[in-house]
Amino acid sequence: MVGVAACGSVSSIKALWETRIQRRKEEEEQRRRPSRDGATSRLSVRVWEDRAVLARLREKLQTEDGRLVLRIEQEEWKNLPACLVRFVQVQEWQIHRTGLLKVPPFICSFQNLLVLDLSRNAVTEIPQQIGKLTQIRELLLSYNQIQVVPEELGGCESLERLDLAMNRDLKELPDQVSFQLRNLVRLQHLDLSMNDFVSLPDCVVALPALEWLDMGGNRLQRLPDDIHRMQTLQTLWLQRNELQTLPENISRMSRLDTLVLSSNRLRDIPSLMEDMTNLRFVNFRDNPLIVDVSLPLRMEDGEDDREMFGRDFMLTYIQEARKRNYAVLNAHRLHQTDEDQPRHDPVQLGPSTS
Repeated sequence: MVGVAACGSVSSIKALWETRIQRRKEEEEQRRRPSRDGATSRLSVRVWEDRAVLARLREKLQTEDGRLVLRIEQEEWKNLPACLVRFVQVQEWQIHRTGLLKVPPFICSFQNLLVLDLSRNAVTEIPQQIGKLTQIRELLLSYNQIQVVPEELGGCESLERLDLAMNRDLKELPDQVSFQLRNLVRLQHLDLSMNDFVSLPDCVVALPALEWLDMGGNRLQRLPDDIHRMQTLQTLWLQRNELQTLPENISRMSRLDTLVLSSNRLRDIPSLMEDMTNLRFVNFRDNPLIVDVSLPLRMEDGEDDREMFGRDFMLTYIQEARKRNYAVLNAHRLHQTDEDQPRHDPVQLGPSTS
């Protein structure tokens, strides 16, 4: 009987502890349940929000010329949602005037992207992940607030057009960036206008396929002496800068067809530019040139035509400047000749004798 009583006591104590343990588990479960429910609730809200955003984004998708385009204009999209990666098949972004603050790092997920146009926003930087877009052909970031171009941009080996106009504080391409940008062997169109450059970056001169360059509206004070290395360049816009002279080697740019130099500080036009028979459109308007040249106005031409198409003006200026130099040189020679001639004192005659 003693053994039975002992066994019964042990069983009672075990049942008591099991009851207590079970009760404690239930209490802990009850305490955890509200947080789980809250997390589940928040998750549900997030899911519905993502669905709503995706629905809005889906409305922005268009097919143009067989290319899937994401087009958002004049709406407030300061930040692009991460759920956008659901549409990695998109080949072109057209996002304008949305107040966008940055290019999202997940841009690298869009390996099919050919055109990234984020003009007229508030983007302050280009992410390093941009270099992973090896298929992109056009990167348009004009009218933003970009100050630095990352060296990773050199990884965009298929890039053909790069627009960085009107970022204002953009003033240099650092050395390491310059070296990387030389990898852009397909870049044909480069717009650096209306920024704060004081010189033409060496990496730009070295771009092997560049055909169109706009650096108007900067603070360029001189052009590199080896500018003739830009053998593929056809169009060069340099209006509204601070250029005072042009390098003689500019005459060796054999493919240059358009050259705009209006509103600079040029005092002269290099005479060797007379041999640039390929130059069709040239403008020297609003420069303090030292030789005053006026062209006869033909009946079929208007005043604007005469000012805008200035090849005749350039050739006439070079000829007039050459005549003026010859006249100055001849005058100097005559002056030297007069100074070199011996002087003869007048003969003094004495009194006559008878």
